[in-house]
Amino acid sequence: MKCPFCQHEDTQVLDTRASDEGDSIRRRRRCGNCDKRFTTYERIELAMPAIVKKNGSRSEFEPAKLRASLMLALRKRPVSADAVDAAIHRIEEKLRSSGEREIISGQIGELVMRELRRLDKIAYIRFASVYRSFEDVAEFRVVADEFDSDRKSLVTHAISEKIIKSNQ
Repeated sequence: MKCPFCQHEDTQVLDTRASDEGDSIRRRRRCGNCDKRFTTYERIELAMPAIVKKNGSRSEFEPAKLRASLMLALRKRPVSADAVDAAIHRIEEKLRSSGEREIISGQIGELVMRELRRLDKIAYIRFASVYRSFEDVAEFRVVADEFDSDRKSLVTHAISEKIIKSNQ
């Protein structure tokens, strides 16, 4: 590690400590040339994959854009900021853990759809209508029917459980 004062290549580590959170290491160093002391920090850096857009261009992942998209879909909906933060965190974790250096923008859209489906049905339909470029009411109906079939299967499952319990 170069000395920040004299740029000398030879520095000595005097003390090493893990941070209280355990996510970084603090090192106290001394320069062998000018004898000045300084502190360095070592942290884990997990790179997000680059985003490949529909037109083939590439850009960096921007959490602010993700948040803006979610907030637009959730506008005037009763969803807490903590729930939105948790959804963003889950999406970021899936992207990081994918191990990919590049990811197609459509995959991010699908992750957003999955999270919105968990958060709020109306927000999900709003986002889906833009993301999937709905052309007519029939396409809205297909998405709305997905929720009806989910609700019906939940009711059927609950009834089945009651029947099983009553037979025991």
